[in-house]
Amino acid sequence: MKNDIHPHYHMIKVVMTDGTEFQTRSTYGKEGDTLNLDIDPKTHPAWTGGSAQLLDRGGRLSRFTARFGSIGQKK
Repeated sequence: MKNDIHPHYHMIKVVMTDGTEFQTRSTYGKEGDTLNLDIDPKTHPAWTGGSAQLLDRGGRLSRFTARFGSIGQKK
């Protein structure tokens, strides 16, 4: 195995968007650095499964429905 090819693994401080802090091990920066998060996994819809709404104002979905809306429907 080659020497000195792996990044240094050390302790850093992570600051959440609400101001809470915690210590974790990471390859980010150097020992003692602070990582300030822009997106908080406690509140962001990508992690919390927030409501996703389909807004289509004359786009692909509307054009598809206009062209093929009746295909597959039983009469």
